[in-house]
Amino acid sequence: MTNRMELSGSVVKEPIRSRSPAGIAHCRFWLEHRSTMIEADLPRQVYCRMPVVISGQGSQAIIQNLVQGSNIKVSGFVAYQTGRNGVGKLVLHADNITQI
Repeated sequence: MTNRMELSGSVVKEPIRSRSPAGIAHCRFWLEHRSTMIEADLPRQVYCRMPVVISGQGSQAIIQNLVQGSNIKVSGFVAYQTGRNGVGKLVLHADNITQI
């Protein structure tokens, strides 16, 4: 089975950095993507806004300069997450982030 996603865009809210009770570093932010894609031989305007999380000590160098407005490319896997309010959403769990 494959679960791999790559998405580029802009960080639209200031990243939230935190640590779990076990001491694992986390960084959460929202990525906004806008582009024109071809579907059925016609151009289509595409827009999405997706929550992203990156975790672990190795992520610290990657997110050091991450701020609202950063243009980045993110790759990782997608998982379904249910919030405290019971509403579910897809979250991109990043393992690589590059500035573009």
